[in-house]
Amino acid sequence: MIEITIIGSGNVAQHLIKAFTKSELVKIVQVFSRKKASLMHLIDSDKIVTDFSDLKEADLYIIAITDDAISRVSEQLRFQNKLVVHTSGTSSINVLNLKNRRGVFYPLQTFSKTKPIDFSIIPICLEAENEADYSILETVAKSISNTVFSISSEQRKALHVSAVFVNNFTNHLYQIGQEICEEHQVPFEILKPLILETAEKIKTLTPVDAQTGPAKRNDSATIEAHLNYLTNENQRNIYKLITQSIQNNGKTL
Repeated sequence: MIEITIIGSGNVAQHLIKAFTKSELVKIVQVFSRKKASLMHLIDSDKIVTDFSDLKEADLYIIAITDDAISRVSEQLRFQNKLVVHTSGTSSINVLNLKNRRGVFYPLQTFSKTKPIDFSIIPICLEAENEADYSILETVAKSISNTVFSISSEQRKALHVSAVFVNNFTNHLYQIGQEICEEHQVPFEILKPLILETAEKIKTLTPVDAQTGPAKRNDSATIEAHLNYLTNENQRNIYKLITQSIQNNGKTL
């Protein structure tokens, strides 16, 4: 059984705790958190530590914290030659301190503390500096997920930027759609089947083939009508920018 310690108490850390608790191949030795109370609903309080000096021996230490704190925290770890990884999508493996063996354990998913999630379908992107450490990470990843990839730091940057487009930006467009509906007393619920079908189509079609709508059809009359209807300048600008991007798709600019 591989013994692990998780450093962090945020969204990613909490979902990892839940997932590893169910694994038969992994044992959580400890979890580090600045505030012990933030994790007591997930794990025994005697396994939660608030001081780095109280960290015990483990096979793997997973730093699941904000990107700008990874380097500082990895420096504060008092042991050496242990396998230490972070869970960041954008940070290089090189942000980790050289005194320990370094790696990356990046679950590519959006996490909210209160939203249950099936970890078995989450892609986990791994990186290590040698084959032995990669093998450890692969075993740990496969104990909670059915989808594991070897991804370099440079490739992970591309994945994270892509994820911002397909997740964060898309969700912001949902928010705009909801605001427009609420402004005109239309239930946002009406749009949910459309949202689900749009996502479902990506399982069988490429995004290019799945694209529909007035911009794709070059329906200038409808586009103009929409722009005239939108009184919010921010919404108008976003509409125009995305419309232009769709219409320019495949063209040499």
